[in-house]
Amino acid sequence: MPFRQYISRHFDELLGKVEAAASPTRYAVLRRKLVLIMVAVAVLPLSIMSVINFEQYQNSLSRELQSPMRVLLNKTRSAFEFFLAERTATVSFVAAAYSFEDLADEHEINRIFQVVKQKFEGFVDLGLIAANGTQVSYAGPYKLKGKDYSEQSWFNEVIFKGRYVSDVFLGFRHFPHLVIAVQHLTEDGSYWVLRATIDTRQFDRLIASAGLEPDMDMFLVNRNGVLQTTSLNYGKVLERLPFEMPGATFETNVRTFTDPEGRDLFMAYTYFPETEYALMAVKPRTSALKTWYTMRTDLVAIFLLGVLFILVAAYKLMGVLIRRLQESDERRELALRQMEHTQKLSSIGRLAAGVAHEVNNPLAIINEKAGLMKDLMGMKADLPDKERYTGLIDAIIRSVERCRGITHRMLGFARQMDVKIENIDVNEVLKETVSFLEKEATYRNIELAMNLADPLPFIASDRGQLQQVFLNIVNNAFAAVADQEGRISVTTWEKGPDTVGISIQDNGCGMNDDTLKHIFEPFFTTKKGSGTGLGLSITYGIVKRLGGDIAVQSKPGQGTMFTIFLPRTAPDGASKS
Repeated sequence: MPFRQYISRHFDELLGKVEAAASPTRYAVLRRKLVLIMVAVAVLPLSIMSVINFEQYQNSLSRELQSPMRVLLNKTRSAFEFFLAERTATVSFVAAAYSFEDLADEHEINRIFQVVKQKFEGFVDLGLIAANGTQVSYAGPYKLKGKDYSEQSWFNEVIFKGRYVSDVFLGFRHFPHLVIAVQHLTEDGSYWVLRATIDTRQFDRLIASAGLEPDMDMFLVNRNGVLQTTSLNYGKVLERLPFEMPGATFETNVRTFTDPEGRDLFMAYTYFPETEYALMAVKPRTSALKTWYTMRTDLVAIFLLGVLFILVAAYKLMGVLIRRLQESDERRELALRQMEHTQKLSSIGRLAAGVAHEVNNPLAIINEKAGLMKDLMGMKADLPDKERYTGLIDAIIRSVERCRGITHRMLGFARQMDVKIENIDVNEVLKETVSFLEKEATYRNIELAMNLADPLPFIASDRGQLQQVFLNIVNNAFAAVADQEGRISVTTWEKGPDTVGISIQDNGCGMNDDTLKHIFEPFFTTKKGSGTGLGLSITYGIVKRLGGDIAVQSKPGQGTMFTIFLPRTAPDGASKS
């Protein structure tokens, strides 16, 4: 086939490959991915900022809404603390101002009680209790004189702490009240307790005077969750709250809260020091955040419109970019295919030169023997040395056969680049390929070792392309090793039931990590001024087309090893010859 027709035919084949590589589906997928990435890059920071701003604004608004609740709760707690402190101070004053004997007098304790009751609202009774827990005297509506409190917990607590303020309870009075008791120590070390009962209806008046909003509920509760005042939402006095108490703290806290009935609320609470009381207030979040919910809807609409605008802009911009990329890829793919074909022809040229060198020797023998035969035949017409002529003719035949084998190898390697599958002995292909470089190895005194597994299973692959792969790698090994000291080792083995392994190792200059990262990239070369940078890129592509894999290990000054794994079965889509 003329050289021009050969190039034209292969150029048309390369164009067909480029058109297949530049499929519209491939670029449509790439366009979608790039649009998604661009939208994600643009929208993600916007979304994060929106969420942060949303949370900050909501928290700021919540703090602004919670602040009045804190102020109101602190004000009401101060009123409660003042009420309890005033009543406790009154009982302490009476205990300090009068002696045990004065208070033990029924007439005197009644007179004192009447004065206290007139000056301070809420006192129900007043009683003197001796150190043994027996009530010595009593002023009030009930007959409690002589009652023994020594076994009750509150009496032990007032002895231990010096004063005691009880929870709200009913007792035999059948109305909510609490007890304030103080211990008085005398100079001689003895003590006694003055106990007063307080009507807790004063608590309801304190809450009513706080000026609550119509949808707000405030109540007093003990640390066990038992109501000390009536709640609008959660029950009457001495009923238990339907939810758990928050953690104890003496600061006023406000948090969001969903009650058992599913109402979304703000809950403010604070605990009283030195008592078991906590003051709580709840307010529906819906009414408090009504304006915010309206504004939030507008912000979400603006955000969605912004995202839609980014999506449209990204889609249009990526369309222009992908079209240009497609055109560039088509030109690049065509150039790469042309360079691949040029590299192929260059390899064939190198092989042809080697073949020409090999053919010269047998041709010289043919020429010499033929001349000798001609001379002998001219000297003796009867040809008496027939056996000698027979030997010479045999030598001619052997030389001709040798030339035929070399030419056959050259033509087999020069076949077109399409993958055509046949059953191949990898060892034979390696021997045939390495034989092209034996003369150079001998000339440079490079040791060329062949460690071939025997037997090695046949594989279904392309002979010519495998020859190019092996030749490219061995050529690189020859370029890397030094004369006189170079060593190249070719090894084959059966990796598994479906794979054959080939390694080509040299003791040359090796490569650093940065070079290894780019070793299979097109146009990357370390042979400045002499290499195209396509040899290993083409090698990588051929191995992948044949369904195999290739890896490289190298260290500077310690050599390089290429490892190739080839499947025993043909890759999908490959044509069999």
